[in-house]
Amino acid sequence: MNTFEKRAYCDGYQWVAGVDEAGRGPLAGPVVAAAVIFPVGYQNSQINDSKKLTARKRDELYKTIWEDAVAVGVGVAEADVIDRINILQASLQAMREAVLDLSKIPDFIFVDGLYTLNIDAPQKALVKGDALSISIAAASIIAKVSRDRIMEMYHRQFPRYNFQKNKGYGTAEHRRILKEIGMCKIHRRSFHLKNTDVLQVTIDWS
Repeated sequence: MNTFEKRAYCDGYQWVAGVDEAGRGPLAGPVVAAAVIFPVGYQNSQINDSKKLTARKRDELYKTIWEDAVAVGVGVAEADVIDRINILQASLQAMREAVLDLSKIPDFIFVDGLYTLNIDAPQKALVKGDALSISIAAASIIAKVSRDRIMEMYHRQFPRYNFQKNKGYGTAEHRRILKEIGMCKIHRRSFHLKNTDVLQVTIDWS
C-alpha cells in the first residue's frame, strides 16, 4: 500500500501528501476532500480505501490518522459551488484547498483520479489511488468521515430529508421525499434538473 510513497522517498522527497475526495455522486451536500502527510516510512495495514471499511472502522481510523499524521488538511465545496462550476471542478477545488490547509507544505503530491491539481509542486495522479497509496487511502477516510459528519449536521437543520441516514445520496426514500416537497438549499440543482423529475422548488427550512 505504500509502494508509491517509498518511491517518492527514494527520490529524495520527505513530505509526501495523498489527496482524495468524498461525495461526488450525492444529490445533496458538499464534496469534501482531504490531504494527508505521514512520517517517512509510515505503515498501517488497517488503512484502506474508505469504501471498503465499515463506518465504525472509518471512525476508528479517522482518529488514528489524525494522531499519526504529520499533517492533515480538509477542503469543502458546497452545493452552490458544484452547481456553478460543475462537480469535477468543484472536486479539484476542494482537493486543492485540502492541500493548502496542510500545516506542512508537501514536496510531492499523489492525487486520486485522472487529474493533478493547480498547485506548484511535483504531483502524480493515480487512478484508484485509494487502493494503491496509503496516503490517498488515509485521505479518503478523512474525507468520508468529515463529509458524513457534515451531513449529520445538515440533518438537524433539514430533518425531513433524512440526511443522517442517506448522506445526500439518491436513495429511493430520498427521491420520494424530493418529489413530495422539493429541494432544500443544500441540494445540487444541476443534478436534479438534469436527472430527476423532482418537484422543482426550493424550500428554505432555516
